Amino acid sequence: MSVSRAQDFAQRCWCPPFPTSIGEWLCCGANDIRHFALSGSRTPDDTEPSDRASEVRKATNQNYAYVGRELDLAAEAVNWKRYWGSKAKPYLGPRVLEVGAGLGANIAHLCGDKQRYWLALEPDEKQAERIDACKTRGELPGVCHSRVGTLSDLEAAETFDTILYVDVLEHIQDDTAEVALAARHLNAGGFLVVLAPAHQALFSALDTALGHYRRYNRASLLALTPPELIVDKCIYLDSLGVLASLANRFALKAEVPTAAQYKLWDQFMIRISRVVDPFLGHRVGKSILAIWQKK
Repeated sequence: MSVSRAQDFAQRCWCPPFPTSIGEWLCCGANDIRHFALSGSRTPDDTEPSDRASEVRKATNQNYAYVGRELDLAAEAVNWKRYWGSKAKPYLGPRVLEVGAGLGANIAHLCGDKQRYWLALEPDEKQAERIDACKTRGELPGVCHSRVGTLSDLEAAETFDTILYVDVLEHIQDDTAEVALAARHLNAGGFLVVLAPAHQALFSALDTALGHYRRYNRASLLALTPPELIVDKCIYLDSLGVLASLANRFALKAEVPTAAQYKLWDQFMIRISRVVDPFLGHRVGKSILAIWQKK
């Protein structure tokens, strides 16, 4: 591929500037394992969802019921959680809100002695019940509390030191309004932490099956910044995982990853990405991590 063709492809697919002809489109891939829409009404003009994706979101938005085993598979991706968690953990304050908490798998990896209150906000009642069951069995800390609902269900006076969106924001149609609302629930000096699948170029059957509205790059994610927030960090993670995304986009075209694929990615590819990513300046990866601080 020539430099001019690669640049044109990157521009059409929202890819960020990068000093090589292929780097602009390599940092793409499916990451998320959710299967429901949380709220909102906006879709990027050049990423209209397919009819199938729209049907998935409409059906799941009615009762927020999650279907499938992807959450269970992702819960076992311990190396990945440790990796991105190591980047996010310094920003976790005493009061944490996790929006779209799923099974609560992130809590066990992130919640530490510093946290006094962790609210796991989950629209799927069955998943919230599983969080409660884990807490009862002692698998989650006592400071963890689940609640069924979305961000719009919170009282205006409820504020937090950190708000987390882990593979969730791409499911929310009006992400601009969601981030603005999240900022209003942050304490002064608090942090908004977002982990999401990177880049639109490889939007695939997997994204459609999972109910994604979009993937992000640095420009599109930071464009959501409301006036009261300032950007602290925005980096790409899991450079080697790009290869898996390329394979799925152009060859496998799978809607759901298998347990074996998840295991290979987490136990082999993530370990290599942890070494390679810093050498690439965190400019390539199939996931993007953005952190804002409230003024």
